Amino acid sequence: MAQAVVSTHGHAGEAGPPAGMERPDFQIVPRAGLPIVAVVMVILVAVIAINETWSLTFMHVAAGAAWTIIDLFLGFVLGPIMGSLSIPARVEFTTKLMPKMVLIMPTVVTVTLAAGWQLSTHLGTNLTSFDLHGWVVASFIVVGVMAVIALGLLEPANIAVLTELKKPQPNPEVIERLMKRFIYAAGATGLMQVATLIIMTKLAAG
Repeated sequence: MAQAVVSTHGHAGEAGPPAGMERPDFQIVPRAGLPIVAVVMVILVAVIAINETWSLTFMHVAAGAAWTIIDLFLGFVLGPIMGSLSIPARVEFTTKLMPKMVLIMPTVVTVTLAAGWQLSTHLGTNLTSFDLHGWVVASFIVVGVMAVIALGLLEPANIAVLTELKKPQPNPEVIERLMKRFIYAAGATGLMQVATLIIMTKLAAG
């Protein structure tokens, strides 16, 4: 994936997939997943309104773990695998995976941040009087940067790739550039997730 979903293999002048190759039909935003996202958001609002420690912790940890796993898997597992696939396989895999990511990433980021902030407020760990307040501030900074990367780089690159693939003649250079940005950004946030794990375990250990 890091090397491009649609590649010309050095043949200048190609404007898209090889002639005669079928590109799977797909939805940029999969409508079937929208109800699931809506349910998750309703649950998040309810959990914040109830303001109970266990439910807030569950939402924050579950979404945060999903975010970490996705970033690490995309950046360090799927990237090298996609680079070794044939062009038709890359296109088919991308059109099946990336639309799902359009819904998954904003959802896990939103749940992680909202539940985490509410949990910190509920426990009082975001107050300056908290003994490990410096660690909490560090976690806010790291997670904030990751959120900016996820929503400001990953998501636009994802949508742009899918939009390009929808065109009659996709531009392979554009797709390659966008996919590299997507995978490298996912890898960078994956590394930052390691820093988050260190901070979170420190806060849990006291």
